[in-house]
Amino acid sequence: MASAHTSAGLDVGDVQTVRRRLRVDHDHPHYKWVALSNTTLGMLMVTINSSIVLISLPAIFRGVHLNPLESSNVSYLLWLMMGFLLTSAVLVVMFGRLGDMFGRVKIYNAGFIVFTVCAILLSFDPFDHGGGAIWLIAWRVVQGIGGAMLMANSSAILTDAFPAKQRGFALGINQVAAVAGSFLGLLLGGLLAEWDWKAVFWISVPFGIIGTIWSYRSLHDNGARTPGSLDIPGTLTFAVGLTALLAGITYGIQPYGSSNTGWGNPWVLTGVIGGLALLVIFCVIEAKSSQPMFNMSLFRNRTFALGNFASLMTSVSRGGLQFMLIIWLQGIWLPQHGYSFEDTPLWAGIYMLPLTIGFLVSGPLSGYLSDRFGGRIFAAGGLLLAAITFVLLIVIPVNFNYWLFALIILLNGLGMGIFTSPNTAEVMSSVPANQRGVASGMRATLMNGGMALSIGIFFSLMIAGLSGTLPNAMNSGLREQGIPANVADQLSNTPPVGSLFATFLGYNPFKEMISPDVLNQPGVNGSTITGEQFFPHLISGPFHSGLIAVFLAAAVMLLLGSIASWFAKGDYAVDEAAELAEATREGIIDVDATEQLPVVGVNDAATNGHTVTSTLTAPATFRTPSSEPLVADGRAISGRVVRSDGYIVPAVALTLIDQRGHQVSRATGNQHGEYVIEPPTAGSYVLIVSASGHQPAAVNVTVDGRPQRLDVPLQGSGEVSGTVRSTADLRPVAGATITLTDMRGEVVGAAVTGARGDYACQGVVSGVYTLVAVVEHMRPTAITLTVPDSGVLAQDVELGAMSVLNGSVWADGRAVPDAQVIVQDATGGILGSVHTDQDGNYSVTDLTEGQYTVVARGYPPVSSRVRVTGSQVNHDLQLGYDQPADTVNGHSNGRHAAGVTADTE
Repeated sequence: MASAHTSAGLDVGDVQTVRRRLRVDHDHPHYKWVALSNTTLGMLMVTINSSIVLISLPAIFRGVHLNPLESSNVSYLLWLMMGFLLTSAVLVVMFGRLGDMFGRVKIYNAGFIVFTVCAILLSFDPFDHGGGAIWLIAWRVVQGIGGAMLMANSSAILTDAFPAKQRGFALGINQVAAVAGSFLGLLLGGLLAEWDWKAVFWISVPFGIIGTIWSYRSLHDNGARTPGSLDIPGTLTFAVGLTALLAGITYGIQPYGSSNTGWGNPWVLTGVIGGLALLVIFCVIEAKSSQPMFNMSLFRNRTFALGNFASLMTSVSRGGLQFMLIIWLQGIWLPQHGYSFEDTPLWAGIYMLPLTIGFLVSGPLSGYLSDRFGGRIFAAGGLLLAAITFVLLIVIPVNFNYWLFALIILLNGLGMGIFTSPNTAEVMSSVPANQRGVASGMRATLMNGGMALSIGIFFSLMIAGLSGTLPNAMNSGLREQGIPANVADQLSNTPPVGSLFATFLGYNPFKEMISPDVLNQPGVNGSTITGEQFFPHLISGPFHSGLIAVFLAAAVMLLLGSIASWFAKGDYAVDEAAELAEATREGIIDVDATEQLPVVGVNDAATNGHTVTSTLTAPATFRTPSSEPLVADGRAISGRVVRSDGYIVPAVALTLIDQRGHQVSRATGNQHGEYVIEPPTAGSYVLIVSASGHQPAAVNVTVDGRPQRLDVPLQGSGEVSGTVRSTADLRPVAGATITLTDMRGEVVGAAVTGARGDYACQGVVSGVYTLVAVVEHMRPTAITLTVPDSGVLAQDVELGAMSVLNGSVWADGRAVPDAQVIVQDATGGILGSVHTDQDGNYSVTDLTEGQYTVVARGYPPVSSRVRVTGSQVNHDLQLGYDQPADTVNGHSNGRHAAGVTADTE
C-alpha cells in the first residue's frame, strides 16, 4: 500500500513526529512524568512564595520605608504574611470544583498565568510608605488567586495521570516539594533580600513563564468531568466566614486598650464569632445543595476525614515552627553570636537548611516505601517523630549549641516528610475520580487555612508567655543599665507584641522607644542598650517561656495527627465510571447463575441498626439499570443504595428472603441507585443487596403492611489493576479486553483498557485467579495471579505482536481448494491446521517470532523459505501431481507433503 503524504511532501508519520516533539500527547508513555515535573514546579513556585516574604520582611519594610514599631504599621506586616494564605485558603475549593467541571488542566494553566503576571507587578512597586505596602498586599492577594488555581488541581492532575501502584510516589514527590518549598522560601528569601528586596518577587518570573508555556504545551485533561454549576451561596458564605475568622484572629494578637492582646475588642469578637457562625451556615448549605462546592459527604469516608484532620494539625504546627524558628534565629540567637541585624535573614535561612534537607530526603523515599508496604505506619510514625522533636526544642537552651539544634530540626524535617507522602496518597485515593478536584481543593484549603491559623494561634500563645515574664525582665534589665525607674516602668508596660515583632523583624526597639536625652544621661549605658546583643539577651528568658507554650501545643497537635493517621487507613473509593464501564462490558443482563458471596455486616442509621453477617447466595449479574423513577406503594420497601462516601450505586440487585432462607422477591435498582422491592406479606425478612465492584450487604427488615424507606450503604471491595503494554516497545495498549476468572473458570471481573493502557477490575476478594488479556492483532496472554488478603493487587501485562501467514496453494497453474495446510514448530508440534478455500487461499494466525515448517498434504513435497517481516506475510505454495490415475477432479488423494520453512520476525 502506498503511504499517504501531505501536500508539502512530508510523510504523515513525519508530521506526527514533529508534532510530538512540540508537545507531549496524553497517551505518551512518559506523560505521567511530564505531569509530575510540571505540577511539582507549580507547587514549588506557590509554596516558596508563601514563605519567602516571612524572612524578607525586614528588607521589605526598609525598602518601602516603614517603621515596624509604629502600631499602625503592624497591620501591614500581618497582611503581607496573611494576604496570600488567606486568598488561597478561601478560593482553593472553588477552583477545585471548577476543575472538576471544566477541566483541571484548564484551571491549572490559568493559575500559572495569573501567578506569573502578579510576580511581575510585585517586582515594580511604584509607591512608598503605606502606599507601597498596600500595593504589595493587593497584588499578593491576587497572586493568591493564581496560587489557589495551581494548588487546587495539581494533586488531581497527578491522580489522573498515575496508576494506583505509583500514585503514592508521585503525590509524595509533589506534596513534599510543596511542603519543602515553604522552607526553601526561607532560604531564598534570606539570600535575595540581601541583594535587593524586590528580587524576592523577581525569582518567580522566569519560572512562571517557563511553567506557563510548558503546561499549555504538555498537560492534558484525562480525568472525569462533572457538569454542573458553581455553588454561589456556599462559596460566598465560605469566603466571608473564613475571611472574618482569620481577620479576627489576626487582629486578636494586636493590643486593644490597656490589654496586651485584642481578644476583648468587639470587632475581633464579632469577626471570630460571626466567622464561625457563617462557616456553620456554610456546612448546612452544602449538606442540602445538589451540587455543593465543599462536598461534606466526603467526610463520611474515614480515610478522607482523619487524613485531612492529620494534615490540618501538621499544617498548623509547621506554620508555628516556621515563625518561631525565624524569631529565635533572627532576633535572638544570631545577634547573640555577633551577626548584625541586617545579615540575620540570610543566615537564618542557611541555619535552617537541615529542616529542608530532612524533607527532601524522606519525602520521596516515604512515598516509594508506602506504595509497597502501606502508608499507615509511615504517616503515623512520621508525625510521632516530629512531635518528639518539638519536645526536644523545649529542652535545649535558647542559646543552644548549633549542631544539637541542627540534628533536632533535621529529625523534624524527616518526620514531616515521612508523613506527607502516604497521607496525600491515601487521602486522594479515597475519593471518586470525578471528585478529585474538589477533594484536592478541600485538602489545600485545610493546609493553607492551617498555616494562616498558626499565625494567630502561636503568636497569641507566645504573647501570653511573654506577658508573664517580659515586663519584669525588661524593667530589671533597663535599670541595671542606668535607665531611670519611671522610664523603665513605662517601657516595661508596653504591649509585648511590639517587642515580639521587633524581634521577628530584627530590630532593637530601644533605639526607637528611648529618647536620646535619656540615653545620654550620666550613668546610662546607652551604647549597650542600643547595641545588637542587649535586647536579644534581655528577651531570651521570656521568649523561652513562650516557646514552652507554643511547642507543647504543637507537639499535642502532632500527636493527635499521628493517632488519626493510624486509624485513617481502610476506606477507598471505587471509580464510579469504571464500575459503569465494567457493568456495560459484562452486559448487565439478568441470568439465573448464582454464586456464594460473603456478606458484610451493616450497622448504620439508614439500616435501622440491624446487622447480619453470613454467607448468602446473590445473583452474579444484573439487569441494565433503568433511568425511570421508582414509586413505592402497598407493602413495598424502597430507598437508595449508596457508597460509604455518599455516592449512588447504580444497577444493584436485590433479593428478599424469609427467615427460613427462601427467596420471596427480587428487584433491580435504577441508574440513580433507587430501588423498590415488594414483599408478599407482612412479616420479618432479610434484604440482600449486591452490586458490581462492591461487597454485598444484608439487612433485617420488618414489614407491617405500609410502605417504608430504607437506604442501604455498600462498601467497595478489592481491585486488580495495572497497565497493558506492548512487549516490543512498551507502549500502552488501548482497547484490550481483560478477563479475570476464578479457579472454577467462572468470570469474576472484566475491563477494557483506556487510552493509557490502564485497567481495573473491582469486586475481587483474595484468592488465585487467571487473568487473560486479548486485543486484535496481538497474541493473547494468560497469567496466574494471587490476590492478597487486602484484596488489592497491581498486575501489569505485556502483549506480543501476532504474525499472520497468508498464501495460496497451486498446482499446474490452478488453485487447489480444500488442501490441508499445517504449521509446525521446530519440535514438530502443530501450531495451526487449516484448509484452503474454494480459491485455494489459506491463512494461519497467532504466530510469534521463530522458525516454522509449513506442510501441505496430498501432493509431492515442495519446499521453500519465507521470512515474515510484518504483521501479515503472503506466501504461495506450488505443488505437483503424484499419480494421475489416482486423482479425483484433477487433484491427488495421496499423502505426500510439501514442506516450507518460515522465519518470522
